[in-house]
Amino acid sequence: MKMAELSTASGVSAATIKYYQRERLLPAADKTAPNQADYTERHLERLRLIRALTEVGGLSVARAGAVIASIDSGEPVLYTFATAQHAISEHLDAADIDADALQHVDAAMPGWRVSPDNPGRLAAARVYETFVAVGQADEAGWLAGYAASALQAAEADLNEIDSRVGRDAQAETVVVGSVLGDRLFSGLRRAAQEHVASGRYPAPAYPDDYEEPTP
Repeated sequence: MKMAELSTASGVSAATIKYYQRERLLPAADKTAPNQADYTERHLERLRLIRALTEVGGLSVARAGAVIASIDSGEPVLYTFATAQHAISEHLDAADIDADALQHVDAAMPGWRVSPDNPGRLAAARVYETFVAVGQADEAGWLAGYAASALQAAEADLNEIDSRVGRDAQAETVVVGSVLGDRLFSGLRRAAQEHVASGRYPAPAYPDDYEEPTP
């Protein structure tokens, strides 16, 4: 297909497609003439992936480029996990996080094979530290409950990855799952909160003229 057809099929402007090519997020097209090139389904699929990572996943073009490069690198899937996790995570220094918070997080992950600089470990410790600072002590197993849910979600992630055939397909699922999985889990958590809360804290139905709060 030509550039105009690729743009129409993907919903991405020709100028943006050329930008992605310059930034090496998109493979070069096959030249058929000095000023003509043919694009394939591979290009269309890659554009859909880029849109998913940037528009839904919220990654910058630079970070999307890093995880896409990891997909194309041929490196072990475990390394792709690390690249994806660091791409979607804020950079944190363990030295800046309270040691007690780190100990509590580690205690909630007994036997887990997690590196000291894992961005999830550091982020969880900083959040725990903040909970304590605002007077929200973990009195009913809050941290342990989250850890158990996270482990179950990770098993679901890996089961999905294992169902893919070939390293490249698995690596792409790692990236998509890491980036979009956070959004998916957050959305399901909000739905689950309403479900559980409606059973524990019954309240009158909303009036007909009730309006949802706006952000």
